[in-house]
Amino acid sequence: MDRRTFLEMSGSFLAGITAASGVAQAQSTGRRIIVIGAGMSGLTAAQTLKARGNNVVVLEARDRIGGRIWTSSKWPDVPVDFGASWIHGVRGNPLTRIAEQAQARQIATSYSRARTYNTSGRVITKMEEASLRNYGTQVYRAIDRAQDRYPDTSIRQVVDTLISQLANVPDARRMINFFVNIEIEHDYSGSASSLSTNWYDSDGEYSGNDALLERGFGSLTDFMAKGLSIELGQVVREIDWSQPVVRVITDRGEFSADRVIVTIPLGVLQAKSVNFKPGLPVIKQNAIDKLGMGVLNKCYLRFPSTFWPTDLDWIDYIPENHGEWAEWVSLRRPLNQPVLIGFNAADYGRKIETLPDTEIVGSAMATLRTIFGERIPDPVDFQITRWASDPYAKGSYSFNALGSVPLMRVELARSVSNRLFFAGEASDQNYFGTAHGAYLSGLRAAAEVLAG
Repeated sequence: MDRRTFLEMSGSFLAGITAASGVAQAQSTGRRIIVIGAGMSGLTAAQTLKARGNNVVVLEARDRIGGRIWTSSKWPDVPVDFGASWIHGVRGNPLTRIAEQAQARQIATSYSRARTYNTSGRVITKMEEASLRNYGTQVYRAIDRAQDRYPDTSIRQVVDTLISQLANVPDARRMINFFVNIEIEHDYSGSASSLSTNWYDSDGEYSGNDALLERGFGSLTDFMAKGLSIELGQVVREIDWSQPVVRVITDRGEFSADRVIVTIPLGVLQAKSVNFKPGLPVIKQNAIDKLGMGVLNKCYLRFPSTFWPTDLDWIDYIPENHGEWAEWVSLRRPLNQPVLIGFNAADYGRKIETLPDTEIVGSAMATLRTIFGERIPDPVDFQITRWASDPYAKGSYSFNALGSVPLMRVELARSVSNRLFFAGEASDQNYFGTAHGAYLSGLRAAAEVLAG
């Protein structure tokens, strides 16, 4: 999508929001459009098409809107995001403008407000910090060299080669694995064993700080849903596009439309939870099968008081076992709340989903007590995500897996017979894995429907 088209579609979206607030809408064209999924991409597409006078219905399997944007209201004074949490790069990011329209206060966080602790729980020394930077440089250099070679390999294969070369260097394995976990696996949600060396980082980014939203990311989807016709609790079982009128069968009924926009997450498409009749084109199904769906889970711990440094946004820990409780975010400075968020991605992120809540919290507290001492208080409450087990997500966000190439996202996004259109973060080649990528994909799909 070129800049002019993007600006036009963004204007249409905002016009749709204004129309929902009472301003006269365009005359209806009579075209019936179903949008499957009330997440960021689906709501964006629906508002844009509604603003152009189409008859739009959004079908959502859950009993809430937002999809993988989910702000929990369990703690009324501390809304916490189970899914998307940050506007990543506020400069030029289209979600910055949406947040301003929604009057959603943005609070910047900074990676410079960070501290790293070693495996024994001590703040790393200047020498250890220099070693960690050096290992990070070596990791990226090894990846850069491997990206010039074919066939493609996994990030893990590249990293293990480097680790073997440093086998006699104390702590090299642990520090390299820590770096790969927080800098690559947490960003892309995929295991180093699954991430494509050639293509894992083929995405773009916006500049500027990352920003939390004071009332949570749900404040954006709530704003974007205004005035839309949304049917909750509609679990789609089949999409029959064999005739000019598309039939969408849910477990509660049947809907028909001239055009359907599918924003079903990649993980659900991979699980074949929805039957397409006839089946999707081979090239599209191949893209679905080969792209990766990753996991980034969160454990929110609320304490009676703050026992960690109040000036920090990020707390990093170099664990003995790869990927276990290596990264934490403090809500004390940005939200003035005694809450820590523990992140677990990829392999360990999937593993903990099989554990009971008490065991997850106990494991998290063992790490925190290693860092801050045995006398720190127990949490007064907790909230835990399990995105891989979620039947309507089957993961957190997509990544470029070994065996995939970026053009597969183009094939995933491609419309079928001018009746089925596809959106969602996995379909955006430039900003996959992000809420703004989902937003832009919704604009694209809406533009394709309008052009047809």
